[in-house]
Amino acid sequence: MSIPAPTVGELVPSVRLLLGPGPSPVHPRVYRAMTTPQLGHLDPQFLGIMNEVQAQLRFAFQTANPFTIAVSGTGSAGMEAALVNVIEPGDTVVICAAGVFGNRMADIVGRCGGKLVKLEVPWGQVFPHATIEEALKKHAPVKAVGIVHAETSTGAQQPMDGLGKLCHAHGALLVVDTVTSLGGVSVTVDDWEADAVYSGTQKCLSCPPGLAPFTLSPRALDAVRARKTKVQSWYLDAGMVADYWAEGKRVYHHTAPISMVYALREALRLVCEEGLEPRFARHRRNAAALISGFRALGAQPLSSDGERLPSLNAVTPPEGVDEAAVRKYLLADHDIEIGGGLGPLAGKLWRIGLMGYGSSQQNVVTVLAAIEQGMRKQGKAVAPGTAVSAALRSYDGA
Repeated sequence: MSIPAPTVGELVPSVRLLLGPGPSPVHPRVYRAMTTPQLGHLDPQFLGIMNEVQAQLRFAFQTANPFTIAVSGTGSAGMEAALVNVIEPGDTVVICAAGVFGNRMADIVGRCGGKLVKLEVPWGQVFPHATIEEALKKHAPVKAVGIVHAETSTGAQQPMDGLGKLCHAHGALLVVDTVTSLGGVSVTVDDWEADAVYSGTQKCLSCPPGLAPFTLSPRALDAVRARKTKVQSWYLDAGMVADYWAEGKRVYHHTAPISMVYALREALRLVCEEGLEPRFARHRRNAAALISGFRALGAQPLSSDGERLPSLNAVTPPEGVDEAAVRKYLLADHDIEIGGGLGPLAGKLWRIGLMGYGSSQQNVVTVLAAIEQGMRKQGKAVAPGTAVSAALRSYDGA
């Protein structure tokens, strides 16, 4: 049997303004880096590039951890790598789940054969440390606590100060999801005393999806070395991957995605050039203006002040507005992508990402003006410039 070749035309995707929950707009310098010539994954020049990426990642994570790498895969691969390496069958693991990604962590614990203790609060809220401490005492001994620093499905930002110390006082490791915070919100791995922390390239780093920044503390590596069973995943086994990334070893494990490593290197160069504090301030300033604009329209943020992400803004639309129709209008008429709610929040939220290169005053004004138009298409009496004027006032007062 002969299968005929399909007829496929030239690839010409629409140019979208990506202001959803990810991926985010890619910086032009990152695109250019991806077009540079390929090297072999064991070429001495490429190994030098890997060393540079590790140093850059330590800066972004604010950690001195020697084991700081980029896992070949998206942020979900980072999540799985963090959990499968520290969890063995029978281990008790506390997962704090207040959104889609906390629930995914809980699912992986079960797949590892761990004994899951699942803590929950209403979506959009964060976990009091006292609740976590109570679970650590009640279910001792606990191998690890997993928590999402930046919950993409709700826009909530979990307070982290003191949590690692709390976990260690009860003999537990701390696993943290920073997929939607690294590069846009303060992430201080060593100050948090976090043990396994992962992220993704496609959010605040303004890089295409495909790599997962990942760091393990010496305490976490000791736990990996003390395992009685093999890591569930061959591909994500930290011990094996470490031998490829470790300077002086460079034992072949898998073929690294060369162009994505180039991209991440350039994305991290941009982070280093801007500086962490100015970058975080930019994200906060633009998020504040966006929220001011939404409030002028009668839309309210899901999470409380002080518990809200500046990189992912989740808001409840004004009463009587069809949120899905507005999103559809933005995409069809303005080539702007924003996200909707997930799970129990489906049909109840807009999720607007202002991440990395996409976090700008221009994008705030553009998306608010388009949403105003989308609401008028539904017959809502929104005076032109209502949201935009509120946003600009926020910038004037910043």
